[in-house]
Amino acid sequence: MLELAVACSAVTVGYTIFGMTGFGANMVVLPVLAHVMSLRTAVPTLLLLDLLSAALLSSRNREAVDTAELRHLAIPMLAGMALGFPLLTLVPEAGLLTLLGAFVGAVSIWNLFGRASGRAAAAHWVWPTGLIGGAFSTMFGTGGPVYTLFLVTRIADTTRLRATVATVILISALVRLLLFTGSGFLHESVLPALAAALLPCALAGYLMGSRLHSRMPQAQVRRAIWLVLVAAAVSLLARGTMDLI
Repeated sequence: MLELAVACSAVTVGYTIFGMTGFGANMVVLPVLAHVMSLRTAVPTLLLLDLLSAALLSSRNREAVDTAELRHLAIPMLAGMALGFPLLTLVPEAGLLTLLGAFVGAVSIWNLFGRASGRAAAAHWVWPTGLIGGAFSTMFGTGGPVYTLFLVTRIADTTRLRATVATVILISALVRLLLFTGSGFLHESVLPALAAALLPCALAGYLMGSRLHSRMPQAQVRRAIWLVLVAAAVSLLARGTMDLI
């Protein structure tokens, strides 16, 4: 029961952030779930929640999606997802935890202390963005921040950015659904009940975040989020390193 309470709290907070920004749910939720269940249970569970939340946000903002950027990113992202899938299935969980902690920490520190140049990222950066984001999408469902780091330099309007990132996440979730179904990842008996228990928390968080999107100072909210994620990254690195030792 304690594990479920922790998971519900994390999902509510994570999807509140998703409703506000269009990304970031799994960056918050997965480090917490990794302490109360295996990654190979947590990742498919969050995939089921991603499908619903990303579909809701994308459908409500279809006209705002930047389809040109979406087309440019599609092929690199799919290639990255294909590269990431073998890692999820073959790498020991301790190694995955360490990799996830390093990734979350690096992205969080970059966002806390990085300084935007004010210029649009060159088009060729779509390939490293797609490959890295796609790989982390398959392994952890955490590709959203990678896509956002690229798209935020190319889409000035925050509503278009939010809608475009959410659509990228929806596409990656659909591809992951095909990969996980074919590999048996979604056949674990506990997944339907766990996803059903967490779904109301995800919906409540998403609706709350959508309401807060236009009401709260986004810069301050995002800074608080990145600070929390730095702490989560440290805990994951500590646990992954101890398990490796």
